[in-house]
Amino acid sequence: MGRMIAVVNQKGGVGKTTTAVNLTAALTELGKKVLLCDFDPQANATSGLGVNKRKLKHSVYDVVINDVPVTDAIVSTNFGDVLPSTADLAGAAVELLSMPDPNHRLRNALEQVQKNYDLIFIDCPPSLEMLTLNGLAAADGILVPVQCEYYALEGLTDLMTTLRMVKKRINPRLEIFGVVLTMFDGRTNFSTQVAQEVRRHFPGKVYANAVPRNVRLAEAPSHGLPVTAYDRHSRGAAAYKAIAEEIRKQTGG
Repeated sequence: MGRMIAVVNQKGGVGKTTTAVNLTAALTELGKKVLLCDFDPQANATSGLGVNKRKLKHSVYDVVINDVPVTDAIVSTNFGDVLPSTADLAGAAVELLSMPDPNHRLRNALEQVQKNYDLIFIDCPPSLEMLTLNGLAAADGILVPVQCEYYALEGLTDLMTTLRMVKKRINPRLEIFGVVLTMFDGRTNFSTQVAQEVRRHFPGKVYANAVPRNVRLAEAPSHGLPVTAYDRHSRGAAAYKAIAEEIRKQTGG
């Protein structure tokens, strides 16, 4: 039975979608069966794995709002399977409020295919609202990308407060699956200090490999490719492949 992991941080620009896309591709390359559920109306994870948003018959919006079977919406790519998103999802947060059991619409949908995957990543919006709450209600754990910059730790307090609330009221199985350090600059003492502080806050949860600042990571999405396919010899690709290997070991091979 696949483990569902919400990739979440309400602070934007921390490499959340980049992490979701590239770990999906890297773990698929390691032989894992991975589904990336794009639950962000910006749909960047969808295009990041080469799926054309304008040619979709169904999306995750249709699954959670219109009860379309999740198998009808999943798209297979060379880099893993995708449950794609479109801009339609922006209105779902309001529509969910009038539906029965609104917090578990995504969970109920993903459970239909959970047995088919080793891991299901849920790329959540960069805010703590109804869509993110659905992602947290669906997940067994959260993966938190943390930017190695000054304000990195500010938003984590709010995130941990939300995590405790969701765990208490909606999803008691929710845990921290892991923390990914992103935009790390080993030339500066400051990045190192932030990394040390994050490791102090989350003992045993921070992956040993950090994702460096890397122009190839920024370029890859415009080509509809994960960095592991765009430039597999880049530092960004090497970092995500190394973290994928850590996750492979974490999840029992």
